Amino acid sequence: MADLLFEAGLEEIPARMIAAAEAELTERVVELLRRERLLGEDHEVHSYSTPRRLAVQVNGVLKRQPDARREMTGPAWSVAFKDGQPTAAAQAFARKAGVEVAALEKVSTAKGEYVAANVLHRGREASAVLGDLLAAELAALYWPKNMHWRALKPERFVRPVRWLVALLDHAILPVEFAGVSAGNLTWGHRILHGDAAVTIDHPDDYLGLLEAAQVTADVALRRHRIRKALDLETRSVPDGRWREDAALVETVTNLTEWPSVALGNFDPEYLELPEEVLVTVMRDHQKYFAVENSAGKLQPYFLAVLNTRPEETGIETIRHGHERVLRARFSDARFFWRVDQKIPLEDRVEMLKSVTFHKELGSYWDKTQANLRIAEKLAGLLEERGTTVDRKALAKAVELAKTDLTTELVKEFTELQGIVGGLYVRAQGLGEKVAQAIYWQYSPAAVEDPIPPTMEGQVLGIADRVQTIVGMFAIGLEPTGSKDPYALRRAANGIVKILAETGLPLVRSDLFAAVPADLDVGIREKLAAFFEERLEFWLRDIRGFAYDVVNAVVAVHSDNMRDAIARAEALTAVRGSEDLAAIAAAFKRIKNILRQAEEKGILNPGREMGATSPDLLQDPAEKALYAEAMKLAPVVEKLQARREYRQALEKIATLRPHVDLFFDKVMVMVDDAAVRSNRLALIAQVLGGFSKIADFSEMVAG
Repeated sequence: MADLLFEAGLEEIPARMIAAAEAELTERVVELLRRERLLGEDHEVHSYSTPRRLAVQVNGVLKRQPDARREMTGPAWSVAFKDGQPTAAAQAFARKAGVEVAALEKVSTAKGEYVAANVLHRGREASAVLGDLLAAELAALYWPKNMHWRALKPERFVRPVRWLVALLDHAILPVEFAGVSAGNLTWGHRILHGDAAVTIDHPDDYLGLLEAAQVTADVALRRHRIRKALDLETRSVPDGRWREDAALVETVTNLTEWPSVALGNFDPEYLELPEEVLVTVMRDHQKYFAVENSAGKLQPYFLAVLNTRPEETGIETIRHGHERVLRARFSDARFFWRVDQKIPLEDRVEMLKSVTFHKELGSYWDKTQANLRIAEKLAGLLEERGTTVDRKALAKAVELAKTDLTTELVKEFTELQGIVGGLYVRAQGLGEKVAQAIYWQYSPAAVEDPIPPTMEGQVLGIADRVQTIVGMFAIGLEPTGSKDPYALRRAANGIVKILAETGLPLVRSDLFAAVPADLDVGIREKLAAFFEERLEFWLRDIRGFAYDVVNAVVAVHSDNMRDAIARAEALTAVRGSEDLAAIAAAFKRIKNILRQAEEKGILNPGREMGATSPDLLQDPAEKALYAEAMKLAPVVEKLQARREYRQALEKIATLRPHVDLFFDKVMVMVDDAAVRSNRLALIAQVLGGFSKIADFSEMVAG
C-alpha cells in the first residue's frame, strides 16, 4: 500500500466557493481510485483547504492495479462463423482481444447471439494511471465563476494555478495542468513564511510541514482555533460574549490560513442605531463578529479575525485600523438613517414609479398594486374560512413594503431591504403589525430560516412571492435546469414553508385564484407543475421522506401542503407493514390490468365507487372482496375526513387476505364481456376507493 497526496496551489479562492470545491475534489479523487481499482480496502481519506490551496490525501492506495478479466463482445456469431468455420471477422476480433480463435465463445444477448472473448487486462502501475488522470479531475471541478489567465490557452479555472503537488509515497507523479508540472514543493503563509518553498518528502509530512510554515490546512482545526480565539478575546469584555454566527465562522475560516483575533471597540453613541444596522455593517461589510452581553444586548465592541498573528506592538496598529474603518461605516449608516427620516415612507410610495422591477413587468409601484390585489383576495379567502386577519394593517404593509428601496440606507446596505422598511415604520409610528409584516416579508429566504411571526407578514410574504413567480412565468422566464436567475425556486420554497408550517387555511389552488383571471391556461399548468415540484422537493429533501413515499402522496393530490405532509408521515409510519406492502403490490397489479384493458379498448366503467354489479359476481373470492370493500369504505372515509391517516392505512391493510385470495382464485380478463367488465369495475372500485391517501402503486417493495 502507498499514500497519495494531491494539492493544487492557487491565487486566493473566494471564500464562498472553497468548501464545495474541497468536497468535490475529494470525491473525484476517491472515485478515480475506485474506478481504476487502486483503492485499498482499509483506505483513509483526508481533505484540506485554505484560500490558497485544495488538497486530498488518501492512505491505502494500491501501487499497481490488480489484473482483471473482462468479457469483450465482438461481431454476431452468424458473421464470425460460417458452417462452423471462423471467418475473417472472427480472426480479426481474436487478434484485437489478444486470444486464440479457439478461445472465442458464443453469448446470447437481447439482440441475438454474438462472439465474446474472456480478455485478461494487465494492471498498470498506479503512478502511470494517476499521472494521466489526476489533472483531468482537477480540470473538471465546478466553479460558479471561472477565468482565463494564460493568453491563447484553453484552460479556465477559478483562479490561476501556481503549483501542484502530486506524491505517491516518495515518488512524484507526472501530473501537469495549466502549464504547471507537479512536484513535491508547496508554499507556506504568504507573509509570515515568505517565498521559501516547503519540500514534502512523503504525504504524511504534509500537515506538519505546513504548520511549521504558518498554515493550518485542516479546516476543522482552523475553525476550532478561531472559535477558541474569539472566546479568549471576549473574556476581557465584562459580561461579554461573541454573538454566535455559524455562517460567519465558516467565512472567516475560509479567508484565513493562520488565524488570530483582535478585539476592537466603537463609540457607544452608535448604539442608538438599530442592532440590525450595526450587525449588518459589522458582519456583511467587514466580516466582524458582534459582541453582546448575557442578556443578548449589543455591546460597543467587535472581533476581527486576522490572517496573521502579529506581535503585540503590531496588534494595536491593526486594531486602530479596523476601528477607524468601522467608525466610518457606522457614521455613514447614521447619516443615512437621519436623512431618510426626512421623507416618511408614506410619501415614498409615488417614488416607486421610478424604480424598475423588470422592464417587461413595470416598476415597483406596479408590483405593489398587483401585490395589493393578491393580498386582498387571500385575506378574503381567510375570512371566509373563519380566520381573521387585520386587513387594514395588511393593506398598509403591502403598500409600504417596497418603499425602503428608495431610502439611502438600503441603497448603501442592500442586505437590509425589508428590515429597514420595518424599522422605519416603527420609528414613524405607523403600527406594530405593519412594521412586523414589512420587517419579515423576505423571510424565509432559505429553508432553515424562520417564517414571519404574524399572519399579516405571512400573507404579505405569500402575495409578494406569488406575484413575482406568476409575472416571471407570464413573460417566459421560468427556471430551466440549473438556471434560476430570479430565484423563483427559492420564492416558491418560501411559500411552501409558510403554508406547511402555519395554520393559514390556504391551499395551492388559492394562490392561482388570486392571480389575474386572464392568465393563459398553459401558464397556469406550468405554475401548477412548478409548485408540485417544489412540494416534492420540500417533502423529499427538507422533510426527508423516501422518494417513493413522496411520489405516492403527490400522485393523489398536492393542493394542500399540510395535508400532503400528514399523509407522508402516516405512510412512512406504516410502510414497513407486510400487509400494506402486499396491498401496494396488488394495487400496482390492478393499475396495470386496468391500463391494459383501456389500451385494448375494453369497456371499463368501474372507475367510480358503486359501479360494481353484485348480481354479476360469481366466484366466492370476488364476492368476499366486494363485501369487505363495501364494509370498509365508509370506515376509511371517516378516518380520512378526520385526517387520521395512519389509522386509515392500517384499516386498508386489512384488505390483504381478500385481495390475495381474489388474485389467487379469480381471472379478470375472461371471455364473458359482462363478467369481465364487472370484475374490472370491482378492482377499479377497490383501487379508487382506497387510494385517496396515497397511490400505493408508486411504493417500492422493501
